[in-house]
Amino acid sequence: MNDYASGSLIAQVRPGDTNNATAITATVRLEIGRIIIANTSSGAATFRLFHDVGGTTYDEANALAWDVSIAVGAIDDALQSFNTGNGITLMPTDSLGVRVSTGNALTFNIYGVLADAR
Repeated sequence: MNDYASGSLIAQVRPGDTNNATAITATVRLEIGRIIIANTSSGAATFRLFHDVGGTTYDEANALAWDVSIAVGAIDDALQSFNTGNGITLMPTDSLGVRVSTGNALTFNIYGVLADAR
């Protein structure tokens, strides 16, 4: 038996402006296995994705993706981890941050598994 539950949607965020935003701050160990970003706006938009260990400072030092463009009506499957242990592990106080070029243009859907809370 492993330490993980079945994968599920663990966070969803749609930034309303172009400032950095925290998508999730871990309170238990978790593994992010998939991040799907959808562009529902009327124009192309770019995104940035960050993983900050122990905080919420999002910049070049902890960027996972930088100014990636998504066309109108398209998606970006930013992370595809098909096996447990291959994703991004967040420990308590670690966070995943996002930034968009156009407010209300992109929706981030973050899927993963939480550590067993027993």
